[in-house]
Amino acid sequence: MPSQRYTQAKLITAQLFSGAGIASGYAVGGLLAEQITGRTAMAGFAQMSVILGAGLVAYPLAALAARTGRRRALTLGFAVGTLGAAVVLVAVAVQFLPLFMLGMMMCGSSTAAGLQARYAAVDAAGPAATGRAMSLVVWATTIGSVLGPNFTGPGAHLGEAFGMHPLAGPYLISMAAFALAAVAASTLAGGKQGETVEGTADGGAAPEVRAPGTPAPLRLGAALRFVVARPVPLFAIVTIVTGQMMMTNVMVMTPVHMHHQEFDLGAIGLVVSIHIAGMYAFSPVFGWMSDRWGPGTVIASGVVVFIATIVLGVVDASASASSMTLLTIALLLLGVGWSMFLIGGSALLTASVPQHAKVTLQGASDSAMNLGGALMAATAGTVLAMGGFLWINLMATGVLLITLVFSVKAVPLMKWPGRAVPAADAELGIERLTTP
Repeated sequence: MPSQRYTQAKLITAQLFSGAGIASGYAVGGLLAEQITGRTAMAGFAQMSVILGAGLVAYPLAALAARTGRRRALTLGFAVGTLGAAVVLVAVAVQFLPLFMLGMMMCGSSTAAGLQARYAAVDAAGPAATGRAMSLVVWATTIGSVLGPNFTGPGAHLGEAFGMHPLAGPYLISMAAFALAAVAASTLAGGKQGETVEGTADGGAAPEVRAPGTPAPLRLGAALRFVVARPVPLFAIVTIVTGQMMMTNVMVMTPVHMHHQEFDLGAIGLVVSIHIAGMYAFSPVFGWMSDRWGPGTVIASGVVVFIATIVLGVVDASASASSMTLLTIALLLLGVGWSMFLIGGSALLTASVPQHAKVTLQGASDSAMNLGGALMAATAGTVLAMGGFLWINLMATGVLLITLVFSVKAVPLMKWPGRAVPAADAELGIERLTTP
């Protein structure tokens, strides 16, 4: 439908601007933390603050979406990110670390809003195209992530023109990009009073007033009790969270490992760029796979990709000298595995819970995903110092094993190509997991 395509275009636009804003400040955030404190060890806390902020705000944004619709929630999320970039600029001017960390956490609100935009695309597209709708919004981050770092240099010149610290200049770009994302989100047609919780084709979500007989949206406690008793949606959430944890753990420490192995900054930057491409560039393919063969197929493929990533990492860590080729392939596959887990897990979660639990659990899973990533970012440095890059990959192995443990009960209940969903699934509240 034209209205659905128009809504998806708005969501893609918002995600493009948001991705550019995040990437613009990404390269200099750690340098600013180091410059403010004079301590290199504090550099990693800048990115951790962004991830932590995304985790803390994800559920409140989902709760707002359940009450008033996606438009207001996404607009507020990007607006808070805009304010966060402004707070960063002030913090750098006064050289005050706590204020800087607060601003970085507020910037994480844009990350959370960008993640929830994928579910808004699903609301508009309907169940038959869940994976494809979601993956196109995720793919838009590729463009923003590629464009964003290119604004770092011009941003520094812009900051100098305004009498700011050059490293703070890119956050002027971030502030403008987040503001444009908020404008794009604000043009969505949000939920209106009197609509049902089934949502609208324009991207609106469950409003407060419901049709007679429609269940009220579940609160967080009830939603978590609901999902813990049901293996398939629980596995979906675990997949989303563990994919983020493995990706963050290895991605954050690979540049440090390469630096220890005396790779130059150009080589490190190339590997990180290829990793980011792996995260987003192939997402439409995984969305199509999810719609065609079911999200379980995408997740299973992601397990294989993560295993390959870990094996390559262990081989590199065990060698006398690191291989640029091995690390490049490993980081590319790491991004691909994360994309498979995110899209497959998100599609499985959306398909396996009733409408009145969807938005609450989507927000809860995004919060858990980002908080898990923040935990890994905070501990990865200590793990690397204690056991080197080998321990980093062994840590990722442990997280992957958690995923496999939760899959044991879920896999027999899921629909796979050529196999019908067992009748008992209806008692678990599981909807169709693939198209007919």
